[in-house]
Amino acid sequence: MARDPPSPSHLSTSSDDEEDPHQTLIVQNETKPPPPFNPSTGPSVFEIGRTTAARISRSVAFPSKRCLLLAVCLPLVLILLFFSLDIRRAFSSVIPAGPIARSDRMREAELRALFLLRNQQLALTRLWNSTLLPDAGLGSKINGSDLSPTPPPTQRANLSDVSLAEIKSALLDQMRINREIHDVLLSAHGIGNFSELANNLGPEFDFPNYGTEICKKTEKQTDRRTIEWKPKKDRFLFAICLSGQMSNHLICLEKHMFFAALLDRILILPSPKVDYEYSHVLDIEHINKCFGRKVVMTFEEYEQERKGKIHINKFVCYIASPPCFLDEEHVKRLKNAGVSIGSKIEAVWPEDAKLKEPKKRFVDDIMPKFSSNEEVIAVGDLFYADVEEEWVMQPGGPLKHSCQTVIQPSRLIVLTAQRFIQTFLGGNFVALHFRRHGFLKFCNVKKESCFFPIPQAADCVKRVVEEAGSPIIYLSTDAADSETSLLQKLVKLNGEEVPLIRRPEHHSAEKWDALMYRNHIGGDAQVEAMLDKTICALAKVFVGSAGSTFTEDILRLRRGWGSASTCDQYICQGHLPDFIAETD
Repeated sequence: MARDPPSPSHLSTSSDDEEDPHQTLIVQNETKPPPPFNPSTGPSVFEIGRTTAARISRSVAFPSKRCLLLAVCLPLVLILLFFSLDIRRAFSSVIPAGPIARSDRMREAELRALFLLRNQQLALTRLWNSTLLPDAGLGSKINGSDLSPTPPPTQRANLSDVSLAEIKSALLDQMRINREIHDVLLSAHGIGNFSELANNLGPEFDFPNYGTEICKKTEKQTDRRTIEWKPKKDRFLFAICLSGQMSNHLICLEKHMFFAALLDRILILPSPKVDYEYSHVLDIEHINKCFGRKVVMTFEEYEQERKGKIHINKFVCYIASPPCFLDEEHVKRLKNAGVSIGSKIEAVWPEDAKLKEPKKRFVDDIMPKFSSNEEVIAVGDLFYADVEEEWVMQPGGPLKHSCQTVIQPSRLIVLTAQRFIQTFLGGNFVALHFRRHGFLKFCNVKKESCFFPIPQAADCVKRVVEEAGSPIIYLSTDAADSETSLLQKLVKLNGEEVPLIRRPEHHSAEKWDALMYRNHIGGDAQVEAMLDKTICALAKVFVGSAGSTFTEDILRLRRGWGSASTCDQYICQGHLPDFIAETD
């Protein structure tokens, strides 16, 4: 760290302190103070040489008593010091290590390098095995060398071509290990690390700069499969979304929009008395502008249009158990919101109630079952509906529109996110969604657990930060302070902690969130959650939690806004936790 230059007074004091000892030495080394110079009696110019020679001869012939005493005492002091001190220890910081110490250091470095090479070999072997085709019949032999045993038939079905992104990630890991091996071997010779060696040898000794041009923007998909949404002005689909939190509800709304487009209906958003206040979180007018017509209206708009009389003529339930995913409590809440129901709530496919997982459906299944001439219909919660999944969830969605993305945060939230980034983060930051609350049990019942110990997660995050070349991380999490504190201590690059930044509590002195509080939406839990999503969606690189719909909604926004990166990934993607607890 650079220090402030000393003040002029300090400089003058130091200068005086340095001059005093020299003056003292001059006095001690002279045998006699020189007489004051008198121009009238002093030697002439022509007598200078003779006078000097005489003084030198006198000093040689008659050395002072102090000089003799010093000559006798100095050897005695040196002898005492020699026997009383461990000279080797005293000068260990100056004298180079002997052959034995250097040999030990080199041996340690070589053992460490062998360990890293072994890890590299295992990782490359795993990468090779993952590229084998199930029916190739090659096992894992190359030129007769058996790299690993051929997997049994039950496991061959799980082997398939890995994606280019996975191969790139694996190769980057090997490049890091290779660089670490260089550092270990160079440290044994006291040269320094890999980067210092490259700098000292100059540009002709060129090493690749890991992190440069690795995390590029992904190209947006242009060949989307879409349908047009041209609703009839007097036909409506009443949205009902009950499963989970806001992120689940947004997925439910997206599927409702697909159904509304198929059935040529305007979508009515749920009432805040039953669901969330969507007008605080989403840009509703933006949705209508994307389609160039009125395709969505709020509950309040429809209520005003109908003068407070809202009636659902028919329930055509997609989910069978319970029908429309509605229980008695939710039916009561609908009625309390002023919604009357004109038909029995029944499932279209009641046989689905016996299934453990939803059955895949297609457009040809939907149209004959859900088409109706009734003015207002409802199909119930669609979060778990598996209808044309790839088509519906493709980047940009299944509907033809003129925007980057249809469902996006309100303008106030986007502006607030931009101001926060300008205040605290800058343009070069990694965003991390670190889901923890309730995630341990959720992940451990899955075939491959997605709940990672903090040290392992920190190591994975560190690698992404290194690839991205970002100096700071934005942390969106529900984890306890004890977990985030440990994570902060473990995420280090070059021996220094990479700052983990979280949104601070509202303070009147800070103006980055003034817009939200001026418009009376600050402090709303769902608004805060959407603000977190927006900040993450604007990051250079995003690392999310596998299995979290919060993460999936961020990835959707990043794909739509064009901010998605080739380095975007889940925490420790492609790996399993190094320790998994037993299920209860």
